[in-house]
Amino acid sequence: MSTNPSRVFVARLLGLDVFDPLGDRLGRLRDVVVLSRGERGAPHVVGVVVEVQGKKRVFVPMTRLTSIDQTQVICTGLVNLRRFEQRGAEQLVVGEMFDRKVTLRDGSGEAIIEDIAMDQLRNGDWLVSKLFVRRGTSTSRLRGLRRGHTVLIDWADANQGAENEPQGASQFVATHEDLKPADFADALQEMSNKRRIEVAGELQDDRLAHVLQELPEEDQVTLLSALDNERAADVLEEMDPDDAADLLADLPSAKAEQLLALMDPDEADDVRRLLQYDDDTAGGLMTPVPVILPPEATVAEALAHVRSEDLSPALASAIFICRPPLETPTGRFLGVVHIQQLLRSPPPEQLGTIVDKNLEPVLDHASLSDVSRTMASYNLNSVPVVNKAGRLVGAVTVDDLLDHLLPDDWRTHDDGAPLRKLGGRIG
Repeated sequence: MSTNPSRVFVARLLGLDVFDPLGDRLGRLRDVVVLSRGERGAPHVVGVVVEVQGKKRVFVPMTRLTSIDQTQVICTGLVNLRRFEQRGAEQLVVGEMFDRKVTLRDGSGEAIIEDIAMDQLRNGDWLVSKLFVRRGTSTSRLRGLRRGHTVLIDWADANQGAENEPQGASQFVATHEDLKPADFADALQEMSNKRRIEVAGELQDDRLAHVLQELPEEDQVTLLSALDNERAADVLEEMDPDDAADLLADLPSAKAEQLLALMDPDEADDVRRLLQYDDDTAGGLMTPVPVILPPEATVAEALAHVRSEDLSPALASAIFICRPPLETPTGRFLGVVHIQQLLRSPPPEQLGTIVDKNLEPVLDHASLSDVSRTMASYNLNSVPVVNKAGRLVGAVTVDDLLDHLLPDDWRTHDDGAPLRKLGGRIG
C-alpha cells in the first residue's frame, strides 16, 4: 500500500466491491472496524467487514488491503471465512459510531457524528483523524458552525460520550436501506442488544416487521418487548399472520393478550386462529391469507392478484378456488389454479374451467411429516389446508415448511471456516 498520507471517508466506502489482485470480486464492504485507544488518542483502524458469498460477513485486516479509493477496494485475496465477531475494545464505525453524540471542546454544545475520515500514516497504519458532524443546538464558535450545519473537525476537537448513552440510528438505517430484510437482520445480529433496540426504534413499522421475521426467536422477543405496546401492535399487524402468531406464542400470555387487544380486530382474529394450533401441525405452519378467488373469476383477475408486491413468490404460485365467503375459513374448497396454467390460458377464461381438482388438500391438524410428504411428492410451492368441513383455512408455503424443518438455531451463524484464498487462482 502506498506510504503517502491519504484520507478516506467511511460513508463513501460502504457498498463498494472488494476485489482480489486478479480482479475477481470477493464481496462488498459493509463496515469499518476500529480499536478504541481511550485517552491515548484517536482510534486505530484495524480492518473492514466484507459481505462475501452467502451473505456472510467476514473480517479483513487493513494489512491485507492493498488499495482503497472511492470506487473499489483491493485486497491480497487471502481471507479468513470465519464469521466476523467483535473483540475487546473493537467498535464498528457504521454500527456504533455513526449517530453518536459528542460534546464539542470549544464549549459550544453537542453534535452528532454523520461520517468519519481515516488517514493512513507513513508507516502504513490507519487512524481515525476527522469527524464529520452535524451541530445540534446553539451557534458554535467552531468554524462558525450553526444549528443543523455540518462541519469537519479533528478527532481531538470532540469529547466522546459514554458507550451506554442513548444513540440515534438514522445514519445506520440510511446506509443500509438497500439491504433485504434477511441481510439487515444479519447486520443486527452483530450488534449489542442496546444498539439493536436503537436501530429498531428508527425503522418504519413495515420495515421492522420484515426484519423481525428474519431474526432468531429470542431476538424477536427482545426487540418487540422493547417497544411500547401501541407500536408493538402496529408492527405485529405488518407481519405475516403466521410469523406474528409464532412471536406472540413466545411472549408471556398476558403480554400477548394485551398486544392482540391493541391490534386491528381482523388482523388479530387471523392470529388468534393460528395460536389455537400446535406448532408442528399444518395449522401451526400455515398462513391464513393466501390468494382466494371464486370459480367465476377470470384469468385476468387472477393475474392481477398475483402481481401484488406484498405476496411472496410461493404464495403467488397458486390461486385457491373456493365458494363464498372468500375469507378464511371459506366456503367449500374446490381446487387450485397454478400460475403456469394462468399463463397458458386466455385472460377472459373463468378459473372454474381450469381448476386442478386432483390436488388433495391437507387437514389443519395434519402433522409436519404429512405436510412435508405432500409437498415433496407433488413438487409444490404451497399446499391448501382445510378443516374437517372442507373449508379452506390457509396454505402452507415452502418457506414456512423450511423454517420448521431447519434446526432451531439456523438463523445464528456459528462456524469455524479456515483461511482461504477467495477469487482468482492460487498460484
